[in-house]
Amino acid sequence: MSKHFPKDFWWGAASSAFQIEGGWNEGGKGLSVADFNSFRRSAVQADSKVASDFYHHWEEDIDLMKELGLKAYRFSIAWTRIIPDGDGKVNADGIAFYNRVIDKLISCNIIPFVTLYHFDLPYALVEKYNGWESRECAYAFQRYAQICFSEFGDRVKYWQVHNEQNLMMRVNERMNIYETDPFKQEKMRAQMDYHMFLAHALATNDCHKMVDGGKIGPAVSSTVTYPLTNKPEDVWAALMNNRFKTDYCLDFHFNGEYPGYYLAYLKEQNLMPAMEDGDREILKQAKMDFIALNYYRTLTARYLPADENHPKGQRIEGFNEVDYDMYGYWKIEKNTNLAASEYGAQIDPVGLRIVLNEYWSRYHLPLIITENGLGTADELAEDGKVHDAYRISYLHDHIAAIADAIEDGVDVMGYCPWSVIDLLSSHQGFKKRYGLVYVNRTDSDLKDLARIKKDSYFWYKNVIASNGNSL
Repeated sequence: MSKHFPKDFWWGAASSAFQIEGGWNEGGKGLSVADFNSFRRSAVQADSKVASDFYHHWEEDIDLMKELGLKAYRFSIAWTRIIPDGDGKVNADGIAFYNRVIDKLISCNIIPFVTLYHFDLPYALVEKYNGWESRECAYAFQRYAQICFSEFGDRVKYWQVHNEQNLMMRVNERMNIYETDPFKQEKMRAQMDYHMFLAHALATNDCHKMVDGGKIGPAVSSTVTYPLTNKPEDVWAALMNNRFKTDYCLDFHFNGEYPGYYLAYLKEQNLMPAMEDGDREILKQAKMDFIALNYYRTLTARYLPADENHPKGQRIEGFNEVDYDMYGYWKIEKNTNLAASEYGAQIDPVGLRIVLNEYWSRYHLPLIITENGLGTADELAEDGKVHDAYRISYLHDHIAAIADAIEDGVDVMGYCPWSVIDLLSSHQGFKKRYGLVYVNRTDSDLKDLARIKKDSYFWYKNVIASNGNSL
């Protein structure tokens, strides 16, 4: 059965600066938190110093995007290329680099879709303010965003603020949280989260003022959680997992304030962040124009009551296994009905249809999938090609789920699989590949960095050319 997509549907692809660019100390670029964390793993995997070397291959790579037929390219700007120390002197070389990239994309009829922040806080702001713990970091981000709007806003009309604030906030390394006291750690996390909400609102308001026809929104790590059983407690656990992982973040962006369930949690745990007079007006004014979501998997939860083994309101065993609200706990369990990738993410195309319907019914804003893909250890075959039928199957089923959601009445504006070319995986280097194009390197050997089109590249090219009718 053929699938129908709008004529103006954005068939795109995605990447992020620190995972693709390389050139970490060229063109005046400063050190970022992502670089710092990457370098700590240099002995066991590839780091961000070269990555996929887009910094030197950008023309070739955009030509590949043009040949593929992309309508949009979702990529991030590295804050440290624009302002190397985060809040000091503006780097003209960095602005010039992104001008070249943007101009090339436009010349190829590809819409530049820019993310302002993808895990790469300038490390100088960590040393100066402990990053997002300080309100000064929100103001530094606002200035950086204003520079981007001013320099690129005549051509870039679609913007994302933070990539996956809701997920990033729960990963200590990405937030530069090294406090060992559990309460102090959670107090710091709550304050950082609030300052990122404030920064998001400041950037949103400035985009609407500074960019003629500008559209801006968040990019969240979406969460779909199934109850392990039909016990009411398990159903509640699934609901709370969705709320505490993602919904609270979207609710805050949409309403300009914490939702009641999350506010109650912050107060119960004595985690309320410091706020200032005037914040409410800034937050309430900031209206997102669309919602971008990254989708890789679904989760399954069962309820654990608060008891002597699980004291009320105390985090146990880590975010990925057990989480809590102020009443009890829930544990993430394996869903035996789903297959999983070699890296453990359970594959669930139907879950994508579910989350698109859920976000549309709740917010009634256009939706775009900005990340979705299968990470595997792709290998070159004897014929010098990559035969990734497994990725084609994955993409096919998820794109079909998007078509189903559109038939359900959901306004889906585009799809940007992760990733356009192989790039640096934060924890698996180049062992875990997502790209439609193979980059000829390993973690330990740069080889020639040649670009080799995978079978999935040609398949996706046909999907784009047919506007999805080839599914």
